[in-house]
Amino acid sequence: MGTDKRARQKANRDRARQERIRKQKLNKARKRGLIFGLGIPAIIAVLFGVSNYVMKDTTTTKPIDAVLSTTPQPSVTAPGRQITGKTPCPKTDGTEVRATIFEQAPAMCIDPAKSYTATFNTSEGVIEVALDTKKTPSTVNNFVTLSRYKYYDTSFIFRTDTSLDIIQGGGSGNTDGPGYTIKDEGTGFKYAEGDLVMARSSGADSGGGQFFFVTGPKASVLDSQGTYVTFGKITKGLDVAQAILALNSGAGDLGGAPSKPVTIDTLVITEK
Repeated sequence: MGTDKRARQKANRDRARQERIRKQKLNKARKRGLIFGLGIPAIIAVLFGVSNYVMKDTTTTKPIDAVLSTTPQPSVTAPGRQITGKTPCPKTDGTEVRATIFEQAPAMCIDPAKSYTATFNTSEGVIEVALDTKKTPSTVNNFVTLSRYKYYDTSFIFRTDTSLDIIQGGGSGNTDGPGYTIKDEGTGFKYAEGDLVMARSSGADSGGGQFFFVTGPKASVLDSQGTYVTFGKITKGLDVAQAILALNSGAGDLGGAPSKPVTIDTLVITEK
């Protein structure tokens, strides 16, 4: 009888183990379906929530392409000081004390009549961008202000999506944000290689600090929406952005993370 009892117990343990394995495989398959199983029409249907931040819980059924939470959370990348109340214009000589948490969006700090260049000094090389103050002065102002507060220093390019030819950054992950959102500045955008674009959720006026680079033609699938504000163009280092996309590991959410950490060591603004 003792032998029979032990045999039954062993059989029960084996069945329980097999059931756990079955559920794990099922959950994995479901998750892969959520992350990778959507075709182009489905991506369009969820407005490609390319956002500044996104899906805090990747096991939910939230749109897989949204890259921004509707309530941006303070950035967790080497956090700097917090600015409460109105956000004053930062120093322009590079000596501003780093800040990463803001209570309010900044006032207009740039001169739209001037030209501004953003230099991304990344762990993979330098990317230079001419910012468009003519078409998107408010969006550029937000980006320049955050850059001069050194908000982007030590942040990451955390998303490499080969299905859309984009790389996304501006935090350590898709839930980081400066603590506020800004209004969308126009619609009807078309997305081409070299564009610098504000990331946001599928909801209007939900951008804040995150952005993405278009590295190839596949991003044109977003043209039918045209709601992600393009505010700059790569003038040097497109090959660097494309090399970062090529680091796609094939694993992770939102199209996949790089196979190694890709950092924005500093982001420097020059004006003339």
